Amino acid sequence: MTKRLPVSTGEHTGYDIVITGDFAALADELKPFGIDKKRLCIVTDSNVEKLYAEEVAKCLRDHCAQLQIYVFPAGEENKNLDQIKELYRFLIEHKFDRKDMLLALGGGVTGDMTGYAAATYLRGIDFVQIPTTLLAQVDSSIGGKTGVDFDQYKNMVGAFHMPKLVYMNLAVLKTLDDRQYACGMAEILKHGLIKNSDYYEWLINHFYEINERELDVVEKMVEESCKIKRDVVQRDPMEKGERALLNFGHTLGHAIEKYKDFTMLHGECVALGCIAASYISWKRGMLPMEEYYEIRDMFVPFGLPISIQDIDPEEILKAARSDKKMENGKIKFVLLKQIGEAVTDSTVTFEEMEAALKEILYSVED
Repeated sequence: MTKRLPVSTGEHTGYDIVITGDFAALADELKPFGIDKKRLCIVTDSNVEKLYAEEVAKCLRDHCAQLQIYVFPAGEENKNLDQIKELYRFLIEHKFDRKDMLLALGGGVTGDMTGYAAATYLRGIDFVQIPTTLLAQVDSSIGGKTGVDFDQYKNMVGAFHMPKLVYMNLAVLKTLDDRQYACGMAEILKHGLIKNSDYYEWLINHFYEINERELDVVEKMVEESCKIKRDVVQRDPMEKGERALLNFGHTLGHAIEKYKDFTMLHGECVALGCIAASYISWKRGMLPMEEYYEIRDMFVPFGLPISIQDIDPEEILKAARSDKKMENGKIKFVLLKQIGEAVTDSTVTFEEMEAALKEILYSVED
């Protein structure tokens, strides 16, 4: 079942996305990087450690010079510089040098933190993404964006640092709870909305099989979403243009996430942000009303929220004003020209955003 998607990153050497059904081939995939002479450190959180850390370690122990496992407390609230500092200390104490390698085993938080540590430890060492959530597999593990939150500012400190490999074991999706699985679907639906209307329609038509996690359908879905993300980051690896389209739903989504103090999951907030951005697109005459309501309602079958209670739009807008995508006092917002085609726009006003937030606050009956 193994699929291989090569990623070209311009001046960089590039890397492969490997989509498969177990961890059995991981050592063989890493051998070209000379792991027989490297120290490897599996970085994972306290949840994933119980599920997969030893299984992955067992696949690698006989093939590397030394293997360590570093575990940090699970949760977005631990995605910060204090935890990075503890990881640095661990690497120093275990004598990791520039030729060694980190392995990010987990979801988006683990991948972002491990990638940032790899980008900055000894001015940069190699790392590999082994994503274990649907969201990380189709989104955050691809493209080399790494970083941590700083105080209440999400992903404010970071670096572009490309992985040597992205290794996806689709079997791990069986252990995801429904809420985490749905979070990945927010990013997948986003891919269809911004880049491929046929793919978006395919997702809608296969929602039953997707929710049942039928392997052949999930494999096709993950591969297609990876191709969309891959193609965008190949053309714009450092987010100077087209890659910004991948932020559809994220400006207000991140602001809601911060306002809720990360009690809502990232994908849930992205879904709400996509609906808000689609609402602004409709009100600007870019989308027909029927398409806006279809977009909104189609998050429901995938277990994602389309409305939210107990929010203060003014406070969320304050958070949006601190967004790292601000340029000259204006937010680079992403809107839909039509399903399958997104555009960036720096003229979206805070009044429009407030109206969109009120829409998702009141759009569905309690």
